[in-house]
This record gives sequence, structure tokens and C-alpha cells, in this order.
Amino acid sequence: MDVRTICLGILTHGDATGYEIKKLFEDDGYQHFVEASFGSIYPALNRLTDEGYVSVREESQEKRPDRKVYSITSTGRSAFIASLLKPLPEDRHRSPFVFAMLFADLLPPSRVSGMLDTYIEQVEQKFAHLNAHHAASQSDGEKFVSGFGRAVYVAILDFLHTHRAEVEKQQAAQAAE
Repeated sequence: MDVRTICLGILTHGDATGYEIKKLFEDDGYQHFVEASFGSIYPALNRLTDEGYVSVREESQEKRPDRKVYSITSTGRSAFIASLLKPLPEDRHRSPFVFAMLFADLLPPSRVSGMLDTYIEQVEQKFAHLNAHHAASQSDGEKFVSGFGRAVYVAILDFLHTHRAEVEKQQAAQAAE
């Protein structure tokens, strides 16, 4: 999904600022299936506004610049639903960790162990975050997505714990040669 479609989807849940949209990616568990930065969210919101899919209003804040609050229009809602009715692109898993592990045989054993430690810690944190934000008041779709994310993290952790010793043993053997 492109960032414009993702922004429209989030705005179907209610009005939001660009900052609030970004926080949803980080805080509500969206990061395990979509990625968006401030550098991509704000241009997307500007284009959506220009196209009439989103409206924007400014709200004043004390001792701070006015904030822009975005709302999806009926045209935007229709466009969002139309995008969901199209065939979805194939999922892609991108992981700098997995890419680096592809070349584990070229790295010192301490680096591989360090990468494994760091990645396990990151996945455990994401899993804990999803568990902490899993609320009973979520919609069925949100519960599904949260459960899917938790299942993915459990599978990753299981794989890492099961195969870590194998990789480290191979690393030690190569270092000894």
C-alpha cells in the first residue's frame, strides 16, 4: 500500500494530524505491516488535500504554531474503499537483519551474536508493545491485525531461539579454521 492509501485508511477512524498519523504507525502496532515517515506522510496529506480526498483545518495552540487537522471527505472515503477492492500487491518482507545474516559467514562470530541479541531484543519489545496495546475495544479488523502481528513476532522469536545455536556453532567452527 502506498502512503496516501494508508493515510486515508487511518483517517476513516477519525480526524488526525500528521503527527498523530505517524504515532499510530509507531504506537498502535501498524509498523509490522506498513511503514511511513514524516517525510512521506506530509506530502501525501498535501496531495490528498489538493485532490479533495482530505480536508484540513487549522487549530490554534497556546505558545505553539497552529496544528493542521486532517479529515477524510466522502470522495476520499470512496477512493479508499475502491483501492481496497482492487487486487492487493504481494507482501514483501524487508529486513536489514535478515540481509546481514545472509552474509554471516563473512562476519566475526561476536558480530553475529551481537546482531542476534539486538534483533531478539527488538522483536521482544515490539511483541510486548503489541500486547500492551491489544484492547478489547478494538474492531474485529484491528483485533485480527494485532493478532497477526503478535503471531508473526512469536514465529520470529521461536525461529531465532531454535536456530541461534546452529548459526553460532557454524561461526565458531569457521573462526577456528
